[in-house]
Amino acid sequence: MIETHAHIYAEQFKEDIDHVLERSQEAGIEKIVMPNIDHTSIDGMMELEERNPSFCYATMGLHPCSVKKDFEKELYIIEEWLGKREFVAIGEMGTDLYWDKTFQDQQVEAFKIQVEWAKQFKKPIIIHCRESLDLTIDLVESLKTDELTGVFHCFNGSAEQAERIVGLDFYLGLGGVTTFKNAGMDKVVPELDLERIVLETDSPYLAPTPNRGKRNEPAFLELIAQKIADYRQMSLEDLKTQTTSNAIKLFQFND
Repeated sequence: MIETHAHIYAEQFKEDIDHVLERSQEAGIEKIVMPNIDHTSIDGMMELEERNPSFCYATMGLHPCSVKKDFEKELYIIEEWLGKREFVAIGEMGTDLYWDKTFQDQQVEAFKIQVEWAKQFKKPIIIHCRESLDLTIDLVESLKTDELTGVFHCFNGSAEQAERIVGLDFYLGLGGVTTFKNAGMDKVVPELDLERIVLETDSPYLAPTPNRGKRNEPAFLELIAQKIADYRQMSLEDLKTQTTSNAIKLFQFND
């Protein structure tokens, strides 16, 4: 399996990151994609990647919740890093209307700038869109070019929204919310295009059932995979094989 979204450089893993990585490998995870948040997360993320080559992969971007009045300064740092070296993706980026709508216009502006970088560097984007899925799909539609692709992380929308996303040549990141009884994903997941699903935990957040409320970690990815396989009435192994293939294609892993 490939874990496509985990913030394992976060403070919550400071005490036991080596054990977390061991458990990930024991759970059958081959690679972990680590989406960046802002300038404060870069050093820890880079150090983790350096210590775990061909297992932990850094991305570079600015999370919408870190977009404030001075977001241009943050983007300047991100742009500098993109010029220094390769990353597997640009992100985590997007819009978030759950916590605070104050900087919605700035979030959209930061999103547009990062999309242009993705086109320039020919990299996929990792999209955050909490309480703003339709807005973000509309944004991507307005900016879409042939080379632009990526993943809508933590997808919990409708089959119709999924169809729009797949029609844009994007992928659907399914995580812990997929396992929550009240999320209604049991009805949606069977309708999704299997070739467009990738697996994620969003560690340390959104731990899947039965670990809901605890610190999430990549080793829990199999709980998510099993739930998706159950919803689709298919074998866990087939689900793992296809979603791994999807992630390899999305992030252009070739080792």
